[in-house]
Amino acid sequence: MRYRKADQILPRELLEKVQEYVDGTILYIPKTEEHRKNWGEGTATREELSIRNARIYSDYLAGESMRDLSLKYFLSLKSIQRIIGQEKKM
Repeated sequence: MRYRKADQILPRELLEKVQEYVDGTILYIPKTEEHRKNWGEGTATREELSIRNARIYSDYLAGESMRDLSLKYFLSLKSIQRIIGQEKKM
């Protein structure tokens, strides 16, 4: 996200109206619903986490303890438990 100066993109009348509410303040204007992306949609993160979680579950089924998985994947024991629970449901 990059900042743009309001006086360069908004009509003068609209800028003056906005200044009545937030004069000199940084203002975030969210995207409309149709322009929003779901989490992980713009990167490969969602896919990478899915692969990692499948590996964790596979290691668990192969006999590794949750504590060992926690150390191996640098995650808390609670996170490992949550991942294993989610993978069991799939």
